[in-house]
Amino acid sequence: MSGGLDSFLGGAPWPQRIGLRLLLALARRPRGALLLARVPLAEQAAFSTLVLGRYDDPAVAGALGWDAAAVVARGRALRRAEGRP
Repeated sequence: MSGGLDSFLGGAPWPQRIGLRLLLALARRPRGALLLARVPLAEQAAFSTLVLGRYDDPAVAGALGWDAAAVVARGRALRRAEGRP
């Protein structure tokens, strides 16, 4: 599991954390994915959470238009323009 996704799951209360980890383990396996396909909401939750973990990869995030350095620079420029430290 990626570091960001692992810390995201680590912030959940223990019952939900265990459930999410089991759900993601199912989604990563072909037979588990077939089982999840029978429960569309669980399937959507599992695959959406797995996709969140891909945002940790700068190449993926950049291809989707997310540039963390640009966001930070824009925020700093706005703070300076407003006279805030």
